[in-house]
Amino acid sequence: MHKRMTITLDEAVYEGLYRTVGKRRMSQFIEDLLRPHVLGTSLDEGYRAMAADQAREAEAHAWCNALAGDVADAAR
Repeated sequence: MHKRMTITLDEAVYEGLYRTVGKRRMSQFIEDLLRPHVLGTSLDEGYRAMAADQAREAEAHAWCNALAGDVADAAR
């Protein structure tokens, strides 16, 4: 269930928000920013979810190995 709320923002902040996310997505953007601060969710939960994604982890591992190889080949 959603609740309606009125907030006041500086005009420059509102214009930046409007340009960045668009009028129809402002509420969701603000909710996503606030959620971890008011519901007590931590970054650990997000990290656990990412670590459970085996395809993403394999891609990250390959990326790290390629980066390490690039650094090893760099001239000093």
